[in-house]
Amino acid sequence: MSYCSSCGKHHNVGFISTRFAGTDGVSLETAKWANVFEKVGFTCFYFAGELDRPPENSYLAKEAHFQHPDVKDIYRNCFGASLRGRFVTRKIYEVKQKLKDHLYKFIDKFDLDLLVSENALTIPLNIPLGIALTEVISETGMPTIAHHHDFFWERQHFMINACWEYLNMAFPPHLPAIQHVVINSSADNQLSLRTGISATIIPNVMDFDNPPPVTGNFESCALDPGEKPSSSDEYATDVRRALGVADDELLILQPTRVVKRKGIEHAIELVHRLGMKPKLVISHASGDEGYDYERRVREYSKLLKVDTYFVSNIINEQRGKTKNGRKVYTLEDIYPHADLVTYPSNFEGFGNAFLEAVYFCRPIVVNTYSIYTIDIKPKGFSVIEIDGYVTDEAVRKTKKVLTNPELRKNMVTHNYETARKYYSYSVLGKKLKDIISDCTACQKLKNAD
Repeated sequence: MSYCSSCGKHHNVGFISTRFAGTDGVSLETAKWANVFEKVGFTCFYFAGELDRPPENSYLAKEAHFQHPDVKDIYRNCFGASLRGRFVTRKIYEVKQKLKDHLYKFIDKFDLDLLVSENALTIPLNIPLGIALTEVISETGMPTIAHHHDFFWERQHFMINACWEYLNMAFPPHLPAIQHVVINSSADNQLSLRTGISATIIPNVMDFDNPPPVTGNFESCALDPGEKPSSSDEYATDVRRALGVADDELLILQPTRVVKRKGIEHAIELVHRLGMKPKLVISHASGDEGYDYERRVREYSKLLKVDTYFVSNIINEQRGKTKNGRKVYTLEDIYPHADLVTYPSNFEGFGNAFLEAVYFCRPIVVNTYSIYTIDIKPKGFSVIEIDGYVTDEAVRKTKKVLTNPELRKNMVTHNYETARKYYSYSVLGKKLKDIISDCTACQKLKNAD
């Protein structure tokens, strides 16, 4: 454990969520925050219903998971209805009490100085957890950062419910011990308007000060000409062959799940209109939002005669082998081999895939969703834009980028340097330093270089 000579004690931060596992946005951003905390002397601990963090730093509470049977039952009876039965209220109280006991044990076991709630006080997938955490913070005055990735009022299916009193109380709570953090300016405005709560905007980040390892003939735009990479990785040199992409074909990567708001039909139309030899590769499956849209994507691809590959079977959060012996890659293995990244989403809370494409020096096609337009575009990125539909100009510009190596190099290099300035770990460190004041026994983050 880290030791601070300024105050003579260890600094321990406890992250709390329904799940810390896999490659969902909350889990990924939590890992980035933990990295920054650890660099300035904090030791990080984790509380959730599913965990892939170090066991010695983890506290597993099964009731914290949104897939726990009791929690799922509460969810089903609270949303899509205007009244709830007494048995639902009783179950909410029972699960809440269990979670409160677990939270107190978590705080005591790891001698925590600071709590960081990761969407647990934002999205009501687990109502008892939000209530339990709110009560614990209120009862203890424990310094807390509430990191809000998105809000329930941004999702239509939460608006018809039988639990408004709980949503108003805990999603999020208005308590003096909590400092609120949102990831975009729209969320900041809505939080203030709806609740009177002020927040700090900290966008999602990536480690732009440390470029990705070089794989195959991939060259990082973060390196100066002639500069040798700090690391190399040969595992994924065969990615294009594994995906069925020939040497004379283009690999167009759609690095998202197959859900409606991702606007994948725009990517299909763009690929169709390029008139080159492209293959559209979609990295992730539909997930838990149904398969109607996936059927639509498959039908539209067939209609426009676009080779669309669904490759979630060989992409996972970790490398390995499938049951039939096929090589498994991570999404980070795929990015360096893409000739173009399509990101035609209609809505995003921020846009992790955008930053990932920049990090791996790939040109990007972006639909001008609101957060991109308000928060990201003003930073000065060089991308191919569409505004709700594919235009002749977007097709022309895409062709030019794909056929002009110098133009492409200048574009991705400019984007990398822009992202390094606004969305790096160092920026995150400065932002966290600014909001941490009385949260710990000393001013370690506040006074850090």
